[in-house]
Amino acid sequence: MKAKEIRKLKLEDLNSQLRELKLELMKELSNVKMGRPIKNPGKIKEIKRNIAKILTIKRELKAREGKK
Repeated sequence: MKAKEIRKLKLEDLNSQLRELKLELMKELSNVKMGRPIKNPGKIKEIKRNIAKILTIKRELKAREGKK
């Protein structure tokens, strides 16, 4: 996801998207630890980046609310 797409989402949608990404990351990491072959090695890195983007945008929203 791109930052522009994430900024268009509501806070509830951000939270649900964050939960889904964390669950997906947990599944991927558990597969790696169990020794299963990885279909897409860059997927874990992409998931982590998307989680970071969402958390950053959530912090920006909270900062804007604090200034008002």
